[in-house]
Amino acid sequence: MEDNVQVQFRLMALEDVEQVYEVETSAFSMPWSKEAFFNELTNNKFAKYIVMVLDSKIIGYCGLWIILDEVHITNIAVLPECRGKKLGDALLKQVIEFCRAVGAKTMSLEVRISNHVAQNLYKKYGFKEGGIRKSYYVDNNEDAIVMWVNINE
Repeated sequence: MEDNVQVQFRLMALEDVEQVYEVETSAFSMPWSKEAFFNELTNNKFAKYIVMVLDSKIIGYCGLWIILDEVHITNIAVLPECRGKKLGDALLKQVIEFCRAVGAKTMSLEVRISNHVAQNLYKKYGFKEGGIRKSYYVDNNEDAIVMWVNINE
């Protein structure tokens, strides 16, 4: 992360849904709805979301499902204008630290087979390829790589 960029991290609150939705729609061709985020925060006892804030604006977020000692990353995104500044790296590092603090042992996620930038970031933090989900992404039938890591090693 650049030295002059001071970001903060915190758990997402209901009043953050609008800004998180802006990040979501800027990052994904098949974005989750505002209602999906609202539902995650109000009805999913396994869901936790961490937001990355710069100058009171949410510029990135990561969704987690924490089930016992396993964490599944549902989505992670940074605003396009904030990419290339190591902010995704900072966000993932913070998420891993949070997950360790709550007693998680493993993490998993799916990533587009064409998203080499994200795959390289995940590999930097020890994620390994664990399989393929055929035609996982419904917008273009692209396969997903399932990646996982033991965060206690």
